Amino acid sequence: MSRRRSGEGSIYPVKDGYRGYVWCTNPAGERYRKYVKGKTYEDTRAAWLKLRDTASRGPVASDVPSLEKFISYWLEEIARPNLAPKTCEKYELFSRLHIIPHLGAKRLDKLQVRDIRQWLKKLSRICQCCAQGKDASRPEEKRRCCALGKCCHQTLSAETRKDARNVLRAALTCAVEEQLITQNCAAIVRLPNRRELRRRRQSWTVDEARRFLESARSDDDVLYPAYVLVLVLGLRKGELLGLTWELADLDRAEIYVSEQLQRVGRQLLRRETKTEASEAPLPLPDLCVAALKLRRQQQDVDRERAAGAWIDTGLVFTTRHGTPIEPRNFSRSFDRRITRTGVPRITVHGARKSCGSMLAALDVHPRVAMQILRHSKSAITMEIYTEVPSAATRAALRKLARRLGP
Repeated sequence: MSRRRSGEGSIYPVKDGYRGYVWCTNPAGERYRKYVKGKTYEDTRAAWLKLRDTASRGPVASDVPSLEKFISYWLEEIARPNLAPKTCEKYELFSRLHIIPHLGAKRLDKLQVRDIRQWLKKLSRICQCCAQGKDASRPEEKRRCCALGKCCHQTLSAETRKDARNVLRAALTCAVEEQLITQNCAAIVRLPNRRELRRRRQSWTVDEARRFLESARSDDDVLYPAYVLVLVLGLRKGELLGLTWELADLDRAEIYVSEQLQRVGRQLLRRETKTEASEAPLPLPDLCVAALKLRRQQQDVDRERAAGAWIDTGLVFTTRHGTPIEPRNFSRSFDRRITRTGVPRITVHGARKSCGSMLAALDVHPRVAMQILRHSKSAITMEIYTEVPSAATRAALRKLARRLGP
């Protein structure tokens, strides 16, 4: 047994076992005694040696909060001032529903990798309808499952569990930076790449995308121009709904995507795009130019009908009164169009992934496609271009573009 040096601390017997202390330095630079306790001398000494090793490598926090208290501080003082409102909303939701109810009582420095693994396994089994009382909150005549003792087994998907782990990892990273803990347990846990994730991230073939656009155009769907921009330019939903006429130059066939529209709680916010690269001008293929000209005509008609009730927001895609389109309503319209067309059901973001194939079908030059897709290497763009659409599909898309012409 190695001899303890002066100032290292001590181990001594107490009523229920043994107790030991180590001289540590807190993040503020102050020295203090930190204690450990165990039922046997061996257990106490093991904890004492671990604490001594930690103290030798850097500051040790004297007052470590519970995970619930730290997450509340992290959300309010760190995340909210520095992150996008939509990101903060997501962090708050996952913390409230999935992290704090199961791990919130744990002290930060007592949280272990085993706790994280058990928590993730538990999330895969818990019915969220039961846990959140969804069915019980419905009117009595509309209750159909959990409140009636018929559990619907609405468990979290693998993708949602991964998101929950990522939120916890972000919080613990901050705790490490503030020297409250020395290790981020959530960063150690690796989640398998489940088939469920791959199934949900599907996109359309060029032919399916063409059928979707033809259906919208044939029915004079007012959102047809929006669907064109999602499929051909790969715009995100927020970028599409935040697009302004001021940044659309149809003569030069370019648009600048610098704003996005997002619903955060009870507010509809217009804010800057994620990165500076998103603000680079995007070249517009002929189909997109024609679609935007059609949209301008639609908006002129809406403005004339609304007369004094028209609200000028400068947005390209608006309601009949000029106000911004609710993102959730756009998704619902997109889903209804999918049902009418009969193509596989995907999200708006999934449709965005069809962009490269659509550009190839429209005979857009690979260098222009690289700029639209925002790829750093042309090899990535060319890999997407390996799916060569049939001549019939190309001809149908060109015909669709001509139908939008003057």
